[in-house]
Amino acid sequence: MQYRRLGTSAIVVSDICMGTMTFGSQTDEAAALRILDRSFEAGIDFYDTAEGYPVPPDAKWVGRTEEIVGKWLKTKPRDAIILATKVSGPSHTWFRSPLRHGKTALDRRNITVAIEASLTKLGTDYIDLYQTHWPDHDTAYDETMEVLDELVRAGKVRVPGCSNETAWGLMKSIAASEKLGTVRYHSIQNNFSLNNRRFEDELAQVCRKEGVSLIPYSPIAGGVLATKYSQGARPEGARFSSYLAMGGRQEAMARRFVNDQSIASAERFAAIAAEHGLDPVTFAVAWSKQHDFVASTIVGVSREDQLDAIFAAADLVLPESALKAVNAVSREIRYPMG
Repeated sequence: MQYRRLGTSAIVVSDICMGTMTFGSQTDEAAALRILDRSFEAGIDFYDTAEGYPVPPDAKWVGRTEEIVGKWLKTKPRDAIILATKVSGPSHTWFRSPLRHGKTALDRRNITVAIEASLTKLGTDYIDLYQTHWPDHDTAYDETMEVLDELVRAGKVRVPGCSNETAWGLMKSIAASEKLGTVRYHSIQNNFSLNNRRFEDELAQVCRKEGVSLIPYSPIAGGVLATKYSQGARPEGARFSSYLAMGGRQEAMARRFVNDQSIASAERFAAIAAEHGLDPVTFAVAWSKQHDFVASTIVGVSREDQLDAIFAAADLVLPESALKAVNAVSREIRYPMG
């Protein structure tokens, strides 16, 4: 396992991060605890969760993921774990959170309530990386950054980060921090994979110039890059198989990941992986890690047997021939996820 600095902070993390968003819904507690144990044994010290997990968002189980992670955390030395969680973004925009009766926001009250609830569920007195789960571009960043600054000064948070942010939003947040003299975001957690390279268009340059690290999620594109949805397959128990039958926002999300273009590119990438003797999952995770603006790639599994292909990417560096082949596919099939 390799280790990298998170932004310009004092925190160094393993370049693979274990995500937990299915723990408590698709993945039961016993399986989740085994996955976490095996990840720790493999050298992963970075774990990501959120107050709104597990997915799909639902009031009947919201918060369960943090409770499971908290139970596991008690079995490990706290200082050995770099723990990340998130405060929900505003519910009046594209998504309505099941938390706080759908009235979530990034103001002082919501952030204060959220951090206390997360600390209790996780059974810890501090969070290493505390992230805003999604932004509100119609609200000034000043209050959000001031409250995060207070949490850092109180010792409840080590560093703040953001998620699902745009280049404009990240720069506005940095400008607010510089104006106010507060802490700044050290990381951004956005979707980034072989099938979704939009981060490279603008945000990668912001990260390089401003000292912010990407923590990419969905490096396997929700399983699409594992070719599990190829040839019209809808595997039983797979997340997007379920989402496609749900309708509404969940179906719309699934169709962004699972479509003719994304499946075609996934099959091409899988062929490149095979030419280099690699599992497509291993290949996709290694590719994600192999960027100068990436600190740690967030992976997620719902079953223990999915871990080996991910762990195989730990010290893997893809050769230039593989990177050139990937770029050729990306030029031919542009933005397969839209």
